[in-house]
Amino acid sequence: MTDTLGPLERIDGRWVLGDARRPDGPWVEFREEGLHQHEPDTEDLLVPWSRIMLGMRVTLGSKYPYKGHGTALSHALPGPWKGRGHGYLHMTLRHPYEDFTLRFGMHPGLYSLTEVVLLEELLTHAVREQRLHRLADPDRLARMVAYLAPLRPRTFKAYSRAVTEAFSLSGG
Repeated sequence: MTDTLGPLERIDGRWVLGDARRPDGPWVEFREEGLHQHEPDTEDLLVPWSRIMLGMRVTLGSKYPYKGHGTALSHALPGPWKGRGHGYLHMTLRHPYEDFTLRFGMHPGLYSLTEVVLLEELLTHAVREQRLHRLADPDRLARMVAYLAPLRPRTFKAYSRAVTEAFSLSGG
């Protein structure tokens, strides 16, 4: 069973986004009550699951990619960006409505672009189906990650189908 899906990894039984082993780096923890930002200046920042709406987007190396939407590629390719910089989790929050971004440090190795897109689809599917709170269950998320990590879908429809199957196989 794998404990990683791109920048998402399981450490000591909890799921985190980013490199939580770096003492001064930012990372995001999936908790029962929501997403908890671990960063020196924002240690008490918590985004409740109920506030998140309209899907989520992951960018790597660049907070706002110049063109299009989806993943910035600087950390999916070898070169000077490997193991440097930050990743960002973008979302729209309600009450009050606002665009919001959480920051996380990247791991030293490269992320597979497929895994990053699967992670983004997993988060977006959870928002769309109003199942975000299920990502707080470490065992359920472990089953979803174990199912998704070895897959290599080739179309967006295949990504969506894989995530739907992962949710149903993990207990909904």
